[in-house]
Amino acid sequence: MNMISKIIIPLFVFFIIFYGAKRKINVYDSFLVGAKEGLIMVFHIAPTIIAMVFAVNIFLDSKFLEGALSFLKPLFELSQIPIDILPMAILRPISGTASLAIMNEIFIAFGPDSFIGRLSSTLQGCTDTTIYVLALYFGSIKVTKTRYALPVGLFADLMGIIAAFIITFIFFG
Repeated sequence: MNMISKIIIPLFVFFIIFYGAKRKINVYDSFLVGAKEGLIMVFHIAPTIIAMVFAVNIFLDSKFLEGALSFLKPLFELSQIPIDILPMAILRPISGTASLAIMNEIFIAFGPDSFIGRLSSTLQGCTDTTIYVLALYFGSIKVTKTRYALPVGLFADLMGIIAAFIITFIFFG
């Protein structure tokens, strides 16, 4: 399998070059045009990404989330859901990197094979970075009216969070 993965990409590149040569397309010039368009796209997307990363870092460093969620601790203890998973569930739609950092902290504190470790892994797979994706893609093409994209995306994330809790309780609870 390792040998196949080392061969596939060069074969794909050679196929593109051969196909372009057969169709009498200047492959190098086409590559340069695509690279230029990619750099222009990065130039348009970069401010959106920088703003999102900056806002998430300020939010995480403020420790606001831990203080704001402390009143929910009795409810979570009653339902046997670890409260330590809540910051990850809340931040997952905003930032994949922040939720990965929280998951890493959970792994260090409780271990990856613990219930909360498995719950955090399942949560990571059941949800998406909705707000980040909307900011990135809509920001790159200058969409200002997102209409139903945000509510539907957040609803899908909520269903993913609920599914992660149910799946983890069924298989590991």
